[in-house]
Order: sequence, then C-alpha cells, then structure tokens
Amino acid sequence: MSIRIGIVGGAGYTAGELIRLLLHHPKAKIEWISSISQANKPIHHIHKDLLGDCDLVFTDAIKADIDALFLCSGHGNSMPFLKKYDFRNSKTKIIALSQDFRISDGRHDFIYGLPELNKKSIQKAKHVVNPGCFATAIQLSLLPLTKEKLLQKEVHINGLIGTTGAGRRPRFSTHFSWADNNVSIYKPFTHQHLAEIEQGLTQVMQEVLPKLHFIPIRGNFSRGIFVTAYTKFEANIETAIALYKDFYKVHPFVIITEQMIDLKQVINTNKCVLQLQVHEGKLLVTTILDNLIKGAAGQALQNMNLMFGLEESMGLKLKGSAF
Repeated sequence: MSIRIGIVGGAGYTAGELIRLLLHHPKAKIEWISSISQANKPIHHIHKDLLGDCDLVFTDAIKADIDALFLCSGHGNSMPFLKKYDFRNSKTKIIALSQDFRISDGRHDFIYGLPELNKKSIQKAKHVVNPGCFATAIQLSLLPLTKEKLLQKEVHINGLIGTTGAGRRPRFSTHFSWADNNVSIYKPFTHQHLAEIEQGLTQVMQEVLPKLHFIPIRGNFSRGIFVTAYTKFEANIETAIALYKDFYKVHPFVIITEQMIDLKQVINTNKCVLQLQVHEGKLLVTTILDNLIKGAAGQALQNMNLMFGLEESMGLKLKGSAF
C-alpha cells in the first residue's frame, strides 16, 4: 500500500530534493505538487535534474484526499495555509519544513521533528515540524553532553553553510559574482535557529543552559554545513567518544569517527558525521551534514517513515561521492 502525498511550495530547493527522494521511495506516491508561481509547468522545467524521472505538472489546486502533506513553502506561510485549508482536522499527517511551528508555545500540536531527540513522539504524531538545518547540526553536536549534564560552560560555535541555505529566491548574497571566492558572516549571535536549539537542548538537560555563542558564515559553495563547537570538558577523548557513540547507537544516520572529516563525505546523503577532539580541557566537536538532505528534505522523509511505522532509513540509504 502506497502513502499518497501532496507537496505545497514545490518550486524551492528543499521541495526539489524531497521530490527526488520520494520518487525512489518504495512506499510513496506523489499525488500532486503545488506551486502558485509555477502552476501548469512541468516539474522538470524547474527541477531540471528530474527530467526523465518525473512527468508531473505543478498545480495551484489543493486536494485533500492524501495520506501525507509536506509544507515546503517559505517561513511564515505554513500557518496561513493551514488556516485556509483545514488539513489538521483530517486524517492527513502533516510535515512542515518551515519555522512556523518549531517553538512549542501552546498554540499548536506540532512535534519537533529531530528524530535523535524525539523519535518516540514522532512515531505517535499526526503533525511534525522539521528542525532548521543549522539547528539540526548544532543540536546533534551537543545533545550527548546535555544528556549527561556535562554542558556546564559557554559554547563557542562557528557554522559554515552553502548558498542553498538562503533558498532559491535570488538575493545579493547568493549572486555568483558576490559569493564566488568570498566568505562572510551574517546574524552573529542572533541567528533565528538559536531559539529552537536552546529549546531542544534544555528539553534534554532540564536545567539552565549555558550561553551559546553562534557565528553563522556564508560559504562560497552550493550545499552543506560544516560546524565546529567547543566547550570546557574535563574528561579524556576516550570518554567523549564512548559518550557520543552510546547516545547515537540507535540512530542510524549519525556517525562518530576519530578521523578528520570533510564536507564532501556527506553531500547528497542523509548522514550527519561527528568528529571529536579533546585539547587542553576543551572538547571540540566538528559536525558535517547536507543542509538540503539531513538538514531538510531527508530528515522530513525520515520523519514520514517514523510516522507511518516504516523502517526509519527507508528510501534514504543514499551514497554521496568523494569527488
């Protein structure tokens, strides 16, 4: 039996990756893909990599008879959409990829969809909201420390992201002539993902969280996130590795390695790879993932698998390339 799927906001980068993944998922059947701006155009006119793989056409019509709804529209659009189309009172399970429902404020019933944090709740949920890409990487960097209440001192975080992190809509910082051979910081100490990061870490630690100093950096490449985070740590490297491996032993997409890592290891995969170092009383965690897969579409599909009682990694055993 197939899971009948509708996608809203189908013209963006994240939606393109989601469509590609769903086309090869053994239990998924895409019923419709909505885009107001691209209505009546073939999907492969926008997502050119899908030429020969997908003969669907964008629509501006919303049909309710589906099992799963993915909301891929820009931030701030999911909440108005669900007020206009009342899927929340139907049997349809919803996975939102925008930030509209990421903060638990008592006004919605969406479960925060970081599987490594909330797997059991996601399995029972009807409505799930995907974490942000930086929020995914940084929480996975620090969650094992919070569980053991070892995150007691301030954390210094640098996060480098490719230009697809800014979305498909052109803007000054994504123009080739500006981004090529260039690196810059943006929103230092104030990035919007900090609120959900602090929410998730506090959920595990259940006490006051130390200060997180986060500097986001725009990279001159297309996709991927490379995060370094360091904080005070009084134990040795063997203890750190054992701690992280134990925490992630039941989570198939998080990998702990003692080797130095580089971003190309995870591009086009749903992997998140962590490498640990201890130096002069500090633990350095280096974390890499693909912002469009594990940071967005792949994690959304991972959540769908959990919500429908499927194998968590179904349709996500993707292989990247070292070149």
